[in-house]
Amino acid sequence: MEDNLTEENGKLDFHLSEDDEIYRIRMYGDPVLHERALPIEAITEEDHQTAKKMLATMYSNPIGIGLAATQVGILRRLIVIDIDRDDPDNAPIVLINPEILEQEGESIIEEGCLSIPELKAEVKRPEKIIVSARTLDDEEIIIEDESLLARVLQHEIDHLNGILFIDHLSRKKQKRLKAKLRQIRQEHAGIPA
Repeated sequence: MEDNLTEENGKLDFHLSEDDEIYRIRMYGDPVLHERALPIEAITEEDHQTAKKMLATMYSNPIGIGLAATQVGILRRLIVIDIDRDDPDNAPIVLINPEILEQEGESIIEEGCLSIPELKAEVKRPEKIIVSARTLDDEEIIIEDESLLARVLQHEIDHLNGILFIDHLSRKKQKRLKAKLRQIRQEHAGIPA
């Protein structure tokens, strides 16, 4: 299989092909979603292949714009993001060990999640963030953002910490969603851990 994941000048080049393998996305109710991912000490070829397969998995879902390794059952601090996936000039982002350094402001925006299908809710998060991470080439990068990227970064970093977007909702909102969450859990019961 041809390697279709390269990084040059900090931009990631990824081309999806029909024979790319994908992961099974872990669904709500799977205990791995509440586990904390471990830091990546040294970036390996396996991490490159994991990122490639995660991107293929994210792109295989028409609404996927971000994916954390924990969502595919891998407890490593690795996320992939592509907030403008329909733009051929846009490059996806792969981050190793992302960490929020600073945050400010507040915004409330509707969020969804590939691990909790067909459920959306308004979530309050910081509006502006500064994130430190490493690239697949082991370069340190700092991302400062207050757009959709900031929202997706926070959502995916939460996954690495075992937190789902519904965990940010008030108890009252969680109670209202209880039946829907129970239905999602039942529909996806039996997904292997």
